[in-house]
Amino acid sequence: MGWKQLALAAFAATGLAVCGAAAADDASSAEQAASAPPAPIPPKLEYAFTIELELEPGLYLGPTPNGAERIAVYIRKGTVSGPMLHGTVVPMSGGDWARKRPDGVLDFDARYVLKLDDGSLVYMQNSGYRWASAETMAKLSRHEEVPISDYYMRVTPRFEVQKGANDWLMRYVFVGVAEKTPTGNRINYYIVR
Repeated sequence: MGWKQLALAAFAATGLAVCGAAAADDASSAEQAASAPPAPIPPKLEYAFTIELELEPGLYLGPTPNGAERIAVYIRKGTVSGPMLHGTVVPMSGGDWARKRPDGVLDFDARYVLKLDDGSLVYMQNSGYRWASAETMAKLSRHEEVPISDYYMRVTPRFEVQKGANDWLMRYVFVGVAEKTPTGNRINYYIVR
């Protein structure tokens, strides 16, 4: 056998070995995929209610040594409506003590009281974030109308309520998709199932 024939035989053997290794890797990957646990079940969201808030003008405390700014905004009034909850927001029962971080993100810390149609009082605490481009954030701070698709504003509430018909609020996780309105905020809340 000449050197060309030896080289071709060696090349063919190497190619077969590589193909065999690739086939073995594919078989191994298929076996791993078959034995992997199934993908987790994603949560379902169910619309629960909407809170519309009318806010007082904000009190800007200015920058702090840690680089953040604190903004205090009191709640003038509001309504609660939807398939699972109805009532009002107790006027001046609280507000939002948001912190504007150095990266421009608004970090919410809102606390206020709801009065439901059955007379129950509900303490509500919201935390979450609002962020967008600097231009959009400036428009929002001037109370200009901005499409909700131009900014991110999401919250997660927690509730405290007397034992009884409305204590289901204390057994579920909720998420809120919020939007700025000319006079305050509108937040649509969903139960995470």
